[in-house]
Amino acid sequence: MSPTTTAQTPTGPGAAPAPRPVLAGIPAYVPKPPAPPAEGPSHRLFLNENPYPPLPSVAETLARAATEAHLYPTIQPERLTHALARRLDVPPAHLVTGPGSVGIYQQIGQALLEPGDEVVYAWTSFEAYPIVTRMAGAVPVEVPLAGGVHDLDAMAAAIGPRTRAVLLCEPNNPTGTAVGAARLERFLDRVPGDVLVVLDEAYFEFHRSPDAADGVALYRERPNLVTLRTFSKAYGLAGMRVGYAVAQAPIAEALRKCAVPCGVGRLAEEAALTALEVEGELLERVERIVAERERTREALLGLGWEVLPSETNFLWLPAGRDAERVAAGWERRGLLVRAFPDEGLRVTVGTPEANDLLLTAAKETVPPAR
Repeated sequence: MSPTTTAQTPTGPGAAPAPRPVLAGIPAYVPKPPAPPAEGPSHRLFLNENPYPPLPSVAETLARAATEAHLYPTIQPERLTHALARRLDVPPAHLVTGPGSVGIYQQIGQALLEPGDEVVYAWTSFEAYPIVTRMAGAVPVEVPLAGGVHDLDAMAAAIGPRTRAVLLCEPNNPTGTAVGAARLERFLDRVPGDVLVVLDEAYFEFHRSPDAADGVALYRERPNLVTLRTFSKAYGLAGMRVGYAVAQAPIAEALRKCAVPCGVGRLAEEAALTALEVEGELLERVERIVAERERTREALLGLGWEVLPSETNFLWLPAGRDAERVAAGWERRGLLVRAFPDEGLRVTVGTPEANDLLLTAAKETVPPAR
């Protein structure tokens, strides 16, 4: 090739656009494969869903809103934004909405991460973390859990000159554990002001410890803190995809600039608004789920299973190498649980009937050796 000759890009029928090279290192989210046929009904205990259907008032709202499904929603769900602002006592300009918390994580990646930035988070934690980090071209810095709990000292030590963000799931998914407000505040005090901290409180309503953190209270004095919450879990609207973030105005404005227009649809906004109006009824259901969580955990412990204390709507069984074996056996009974290979089982708290079936299966299964 002469000095003046340039390489030619292939054209024609055999050519195809090349995806960004960074995508090769991003783990794809793999849906749970179909379970073997079960004898009797199956119970979805692998996605941390609320086991109860929408309240009648929410269902009626959805039916009415469906008649306007041919119309675009507003660019931002302004009515929901103002309702949340009143509910949380924060300025509307401090609120950001998105199609679930995952949608807001993508906005964070677009608004604040540059290629080569480092992002610190615990592992194992929310599976979106490595995906969002790598999608932005940033570098994951994964800090192992300590006994299933965030090792905040190790996370603080992992923050370096290239650290741009810290992602912290409180309580943690998939282990259900929490660090509590006191330890969290000490950690936040150690994070440099130019490092963003994303506090994911997807399971906030299930946290019963007297030391439970409240990210909405914490963000008021911390310009580098973003608190995420969702309507998917306690409010039982996982299928509607409504999440929101609370942050100081400069960060919130940047996130809104990266939001997908009309990302929260008309039906989703109306359902969330009604859910806020009947919040008391919904939180009664949360109390039932918490009671079932504790009942099921105590029974599993009595059967010889190791189960971590949980502040969420699921339980973590550190089954180690037996995780996939146990999950496969339970699925044949109609219990679809989430196995993390060589780590453990995440089991959503279901209806009392589902939890009773789980206890029967656990009684008839040899617990993993500790």
